[in-house]
Amino acid sequence: MARIISIDYGRKRTGLAVTDPLQLIAGGLATVSTSELFEWLKAYIAKEPVERLVIGEPLQPNGAPSENLARVQQFVNRWRKAVPEIPIEYYDERFTSVLAHQAMLDGGLKKKARQNKALVDEISATILLQDYMRSKKI
Repeated sequence: MARIISIDYGRKRTGLAVTDPLQLIAGGLATVSTSELFEWLKAYIAKEPVERLVIGEPLQPNGAPSENLARVQQFVNRWRKAVPEIPIEYYDERFTSVLAHQAMLDGGLKKKARQNKALVDEISATILLQDYMRSKKI
């Protein structure tokens, strides 16, 4: 089996999470500069087998598109043209940042660690991937 990568796409930073090769466990992978994301993913995929990408679909709580949706769609379109052999699909990312902050609190992280936005992005990507796996019964 190959891994699944989830993407919590942001304007400046993007959080990434990945499954193990058997797709049993989701874990944080990295937080990268969004401007470097495309090349970073291509380099990772050159080293590790990846089955698909799952990217957070940024929606507001009422289901309306958020301001970041256009940027996410541009990235998805670029990916689909450049790397069609690895599918990318949207998955609802509502509340992942809230859940990430709660997980950090529950984990006992100090205030300074909870203010680390890169860590929040990576945890959000992990929550996104866990939810995706649960929905697909992977």
